[in-house]
Amino acid sequence: MTEQVERESMEFDVVIVGAGPSGLAAAIRLRQICGETGTDISVCVVEKGSEVGAHIMSGAIMEPRAMNELFPDWKERGAPLNTPVIQEKMLILTEANGIRVPNFSFPKQFDNHGNYIVSLGNVCRWLGEQAEALGVEIFPGFAAAEVLYDDQGRVKGIATGDMGIAEDGSHKGEYEPGVELHAKYTLFGEGCRGSLGKDLMVKYDLRKSSDPQSYGIGIKELWEVKPENHHPGLIEHTAGWPLDSKTYGGSFIYHLEDNQVAVGFVIGLDYENPHLSPFDELQRLKTHPVVRDTFEGGRRIAYGARAINEGGMQSLPELVFPGGIFIGCEAGFLNVPKIKGSHTAMKSGMLAAEAVHEALTNGDEGQGVLSSYVEKYEDSWIAKELYQARNFRHYFRHGLLAGTILGGVELKVFRGNVPWTLKSHSDHDKLKKASECKKIDYPKPDGVLTFDKLSSVFISNTNHAEDQPVHLKLKDASIPIETNLALYDAPEQRYCPAGVYEIMTDDDGGNPRMQINSQNCVHCKTCDIKDPTQNINWTVPEGGGGPSYPNM
Repeated sequence: MTEQVERESMEFDVVIVGAGPSGLAAAIRLRQICGETGTDISVCVVEKGSEVGAHIMSGAIMEPRAMNELFPDWKERGAPLNTPVIQEKMLILTEANGIRVPNFSFPKQFDNHGNYIVSLGNVCRWLGEQAEALGVEIFPGFAAAEVLYDDQGRVKGIATGDMGIAEDGSHKGEYEPGVELHAKYTLFGEGCRGSLGKDLMVKYDLRKSSDPQSYGIGIKELWEVKPENHHPGLIEHTAGWPLDSKTYGGSFIYHLEDNQVAVGFVIGLDYENPHLSPFDELQRLKTHPVVRDTFEGGRRIAYGARAINEGGMQSLPELVFPGGIFIGCEAGFLNVPKIKGSHTAMKSGMLAAEAVHEALTNGDEGQGVLSSYVEKYEDSWIAKELYQARNFRHYFRHGLLAGTILGGVELKVFRGNVPWTLKSHSDHDKLKKASECKKIDYPKPDGVLTFDKLSSVFISNTNHAEDQPVHLKLKDASIPIETNLALYDAPEQRYCPAGVYEIMTDDDGGNPRMQINSQNCVHCKTCDIKDPTQNINWTVPEGGGGPSYPNM
């Protein structure tokens, strides 16, 4: 039994969990308002990645609307929005061909004129510099592991995870206890499927009036391509092959600066076939005649994966609770037809900052629920965007063709202003039995254009401290074999894009058992979402672990 260790504590007016677009925008806007009003509010941002931007991964096309509001002079300040979109294509792929969809048929939400192809990680690194210049304290490499509550049950801050704990729970020589960070208000911007946010939703029953959140998994590679294959400012999206018509998903190919091209695949986690592997679908995509020409002769330089929210407006939880606020993808502000959430995340952080500043400068000591943030959200352009986009994703439960037509007509003709709102759904209960589904024959990777998971994890720079407790917790250790393997052919082996879950057997093929290779985890959260029995609970590992994404 480990001894109880007293933790040190630090006091701030506001603590923000997560140095992503929402958290950094909130911190910056708070300090900006302080400068404008002659007030002083102390702000701390805690980030589990080894540095700001280390765990940030997105497509990414950035709509600069929120950036324009936060820093009207962002160009002069050197924000890394370097590559404006100058050409866009949408293709429907068959196995051998690509049919281009004419641009004039696109709904307004699909139009990327005025947007930029960016590395969101680098944008966050830049935002972090701006925040620190304004007096924000940022603590990278410290994972927020626990929510702290006062005697009245309101949030009073967070505690960072202990460092130097061995797998058996004992303290290693370098053991350091976590630190308590106390605040009048705590803003949670952990991103999609945040571990603390999940706990908070249960504690305060924040989903009682909303639909279940639904998700996709986004898997991305960054390539350095031959100069003749590089077209800065070109963006391409595809739908169709290699997925069947019932499975929601598609790819993106974005040409950045310096001969770099990002290629990625997003698949809705409500897919039915347990044999499907999102990672291998991306590898298969690159073999398509329309796609492979871009990458032949090039070099893959980075890899990553991340779950994304797809439920829309109807899946938003209650945004506020005693002492706390949800911002960004923690809440689920992604605009699905736009495939964008950075601008809405930043704006939500800015709205939270305004609400918090008003409260604290009017004598609020964080005792209540900050309903003014909800009012600001409801009056904002975020709410308008999400309302118009609310049904798009959900039409695709009827298949690719019907979803495209119905979603397109609603957005193009009615601009999202229809008198109905479709229900969202959970994803984990959509898998069919393995015996009911066709196995998928994925080609063996060639190591040139297509790759395996382990070589991919290697270039994500993923690492965790050796000999630490496994952060992927099984509620029941028997379920992976007795249920998941028996009924679904162990789908963990395929939906995880990092090779974390592996079925091991004896030499004779008997005695199957689950091995969890937690060192490989890229923190995508897919296992927490897709496990059919909801038996896996993703928790934070030791701070500073996980991927370290360059230019993602």
